[in-house]
Amino acid sequence: MAPPALFATGVDMKLLPRDAPPRTVWTLSQAGIHPLLARLYAGRGVQDPQELDSGLAHLLPPSSMKGMAQAATLLADAIAAQQQLCIVADYDCDGATACAVALRGLRLLGAEHVGFIVPDRVVDGYGLTPSISTRVKATGADVLITVDNGIASVEGVAQAQALGLKVLVTDHHLPGAQLPSADALVNPNQPGCTFASKSMAGVGVMFYVLLALRAELRARGVFSKDTEPKLDGLLPLVALGTVADVVRLDANNRRLVAQGLLRMRRGQLPTGLAALFKVAGRDVTQASSQDMGFAIGPRINAAGRLSDMTLGIECLRTDDPGLGLQLAEQLDAINRERRTLEGDMREQALLLAESLMDADDEPPAALCVYDEEFHEGVVGIVAARLKDLHYRPCFVFAASESEGQAVLKGSGRSIPGFHLRDALDAVVKMHPGLLLRFGGHAMAAGCTLLEDDLATFEVALQQIAEQWLSPATLAQSLETDGGLEAAYLRPDMVQALHKEVWGQGFAAPVFQDQVEVLSQRIVGEKHLSLKLRLHGQEVDGIWFGRTDSLPAKAVLAYRLDINTWQGRDKLQLQIENMQAA
Repeated sequence: MAPPALFATGVDMKLLPRDAPPRTVWTLSQAGIHPLLARLYAGRGVQDPQELDSGLAHLLPPSSMKGMAQAATLLADAIAAQQQLCIVADYDCDGATACAVALRGLRLLGAEHVGFIVPDRVVDGYGLTPSISTRVKATGADVLITVDNGIASVEGVAQAQALGLKVLVTDHHLPGAQLPSADALVNPNQPGCTFASKSMAGVGVMFYVLLALRAELRARGVFSKDTEPKLDGLLPLVALGTVADVVRLDANNRRLVAQGLLRMRRGQLPTGLAALFKVAGRDVTQASSQDMGFAIGPRINAAGRLSDMTLGIECLRTDDPGLGLQLAEQLDAINRERRTLEGDMREQALLLAESLMDADDEPPAALCVYDEEFHEGVVGIVAARLKDLHYRPCFVFAASESEGQAVLKGSGRSIPGFHLRDALDAVVKMHPGLLLRFGGHAMAAGCTLLEDDLATFEVALQQIAEQWLSPATLAQSLETDGGLEAAYLRPDMVQALHKEVWGQGFAAPVFQDQVEVLSQRIVGEKHLSLKLRLHGQEVDGIWFGRTDSLPAKAVLAYRLDINTWQGRDKLQLQIENMQAA
């Protein structure tokens, strides 16, 4: 099954074929890589066949990550002293997988007392706060370990240390002006870190810490090469968190994901993760990065959005088949609730956005919407939908509470060329104190403010957007892999493509060709079902989210997919867009 459409708005756009240098394609082909894959890889910047070697031996060494030696020493000392460890996780899929990896891995390496706390999105907010540090101390812990958070938790770390806790921060987010004074800090994005991959997810960072800890324990004589625990069983969880967090799939991340997928397909995966594949109706023996990004990851994320991420973590850490299935079914039910809630919120958000259009039905430079009924656990998803529809930076706000104070919490999504976190920083410079908290990245960011300040924020963000955005930035285009040879229009080629690792920064293949439209009809009230002729062959097509009819001939951008009906596999083109006239 292919992932959801990239653009479901029905807005025709310019299709831009990627450049795949012929010499590079030839080099990759000569190394034994399938000619089509060679072209796809070359178009994504791969130049050396070794970049495609997914062997664990090619992983970047943990020793090249700043703070790793201190982290390994801290943990090895704690294990030797039989101290109690407590993990503070984040409430998304990356945080949940990182916590599960830490729990499983630390126990494998000899830690007997390991617990965890995951903040509540609504009650606690994000990260290691002073109150969370106090809760950790109350558990009797000696060492506090953050996963997928902590780089911005200056006050939380200080509170933990004041209470006598040793603190290890493992994170991957961009640091602020001040780093926390942790006893050990591991983050490839911290100043002075020479680790070559700056795109690692939080779960990947924690996995690397475990690799370094094992090496430290081996150096101390606790294990030998023959007796040390195997950590590769954690790779399915590393793969899931890496894909679900939508980090850039550079060569190192692709190796981690490929190794995780390999074990999933062999049935070597945690019991709860296998149960999640079952409730999602996905075949784990054919596991793909698309499965993790669009089926498994959302079911884990739903717990953090609407309930308690403890459910997700317990599902990923259990080895009890019955409990694993029970928790997976709970997560599936929560995800169905999330989809319903998201649909209702999206409809209301679309109405609010429409009210902001000008006389020419053009949206403002940046969109901000708020309704008192919005749920803060879903604002990010709705902001992404608005961004896709209107192709503008978008913020969606929901009422919340922070330290006993009524506030609005907003989640934003952006378009290429408009750095959202930098925009929030510019808002703060224009109006000091307007934002109580803010952070994020270029394409996604969040902020907290008082309800009375929303109008000021909206005006400021629009002013910045008007200054930074240009017609070129707002011109929508879609990168494609050019035309597809007729010989590759077959189901087994689709299956071969699905087995490869695709994701953020290493996009799944989208081809473009001129087709003849033989017939078209609306199905499910909002999708266009097509009969097409491509390279002389009749093929089925589906365009999700489009009801406008197509001309008799059109240049379409499409993914290869398989439609299984009555046990038979049939090729289907999933249409992404049409070349703008």
